[in-house]
Amino acid sequence: MSTSSQQQAAYATAPPTGTGSGEAITFSNANIWIDAKRRSTAITVKNGTVIAHGAQAEEYGSRSGTIVDMDGACMIPAFSDGHCHPIFGGMESMGPSISDLQSVDAIVAEVSRWAASHGEATWITGASYDPSLVPSGRFDARWLDAAVPDRPCYLRAHDYHSLWCNTAALNIAGITADTPDPELGSIDRRDDGSPLGTLREWHAVDLVMSKAPQTGQDTLARALAVACRAQNRRGITWMQDAWVDEGMHLPYLELLRNDSLTVRSNLAQRADPAFWMDQTEGFLNVRSDVTQTAADLKRSDMLSARTIKFFADGVVESGTGAMLEPYAASSDCGMEVWKREHLIRAVTHFDALGFQTHIHAIGDRAVRNALDAIEAAIRKNPPWDRRPVITHCQVIQPSDIPRFAALGVIANVEAYWAQMDPLMVELTAPRLAERTELQYPFASLEASGARLSHGSDWPVSSNDPLLAISTAMTRQTASGEPSGGWLPKERLAMRSAMGMALEGAAYQGWTDGFRGNLNIGSHADLAMLNADPEHASSDALAGIAVTQTWLKGARVC
Repeated sequence: MSTSSQQQAAYATAPPTGTGSGEAITFSNANIWIDAKRRSTAITVKNGTVIAHGAQAEEYGSRSGTIVDMDGACMIPAFSDGHCHPIFGGMESMGPSISDLQSVDAIVAEVSRWAASHGEATWITGASYDPSLVPSGRFDARWLDAAVPDRPCYLRAHDYHSLWCNTAALNIAGITADTPDPELGSIDRRDDGSPLGTLREWHAVDLVMSKAPQTGQDTLARALAVACRAQNRRGITWMQDAWVDEGMHLPYLELLRNDSLTVRSNLAQRADPAFWMDQTEGFLNVRSDVTQTAADLKRSDMLSARTIKFFADGVVESGTGAMLEPYAASSDCGMEVWKREHLIRAVTHFDALGFQTHIHAIGDRAVRNALDAIEAAIRKNPPWDRRPVITHCQVIQPSDIPRFAALGVIANVEAYWAQMDPLMVELTAPRLAERTELQYPFASLEASGARLSHGSDWPVSSNDPLLAISTAMTRQTASGEPSGGWLPKERLAMRSAMGMALEGAAYQGWTDGFRGNLNIGSHADLAMLNADPEHASSDALAGIAVTQTWLKGARVC
């Protein structure tokens, strides 16, 4: 058996694990989604597994166990989040609270308040600000100097691809007018060439972040625990952590050992284009450590490290998404984090070791390069159940859409982004011009036979899957604009939109054998809603709330 086959077998045949009660619980008088096509009024769960539906469940409940009268409430399989950054999300609660602020003045005031109440902090860091608040997302160091003049300070943008720094942080990093732009990144400048205070993409951001103290494991574990609770509140019991750097698997192991990991998780270790071959041994060791620890604890269905993450490009709003043609009023085509041939070699290498491919691709050049890399790996390596993923899929040339289904590539989409919000209006659409109409082609991908899965990219955007599902259906803002939806031909029907967060993302994570539906034998990962999505109008869907979440037959929210 190959290495990849062994990994699959160990995961697929993992024994039931342990939070579910041994007592049978029958949920009756309910509106239960068994799967996309079947409904029931009752379900019985025992040892964390669905054992009966309908009349059989009612009969079982009348004979033994506990009966819970749901009073007509809606129950669905718990959601999955196929692309998120949980530790980053948890960390946002540990610094200045800026993510919902709508002006530079408000952000500066909050940073000033937090810094004044945390005199012990040698660095002031936080996330995340809205880059559309300022033209072209150009934030000035002097604005932060007014809040924190005596200590280095940096804030991360909503997209996590840009950094806003004060002058003290720029000075510690040695960034001056003479500092050249790094290979993978850029330094925004004033007219005289001096650094403005905004750094964009990998190497530029690292100039400052590499000087800051490293976050301790205790803090990371607390952040992950916060993130798990936040995901549970949204009805989520499986997630793909799509950005795991060295040591970031350790908080997951800590929570797993303490029986406090309440979201099943798969970890995607990030490959760096500068030294990816040197990372190979470490990636294998992390996968082995996670697999063995989970198996020893008899919790192999709770944690895995099966995936490698590649950033093929940046983001359109910063002009770093990799495009086939230059941006509007520019000669610049954006930034390829991995050149095409380089990406092909790396994807093929890790695919041969049994790692799932997960590629961030925003621009149409990045999407094409990602498809080319996956196709090359498929041609060179022996067949296996690889389930490759391209995430975000923002701008796709029509000729590339059929390649997703042909190659078995999962399109992991952040449907909440498919709206004319301020970020789209102020930063994205002006850069794309006529190519704006190529964005987020959900219905076209579905019609081509491609498999779609839901991702939130939280904390970049909301982790509420019902908001994303509603946006996929309407392609409207919260205020209902534009009438009829933006690019309405790419809207999805309700079952298709729900399916991305149920069956689609369950398939992405190899959990489709025991999650994503409530079939007999499935794990009892459940979400209770205060209304039935199928009978709600598309604009009302976003207002539906999760009232309870159950993981393997145990309530976690």
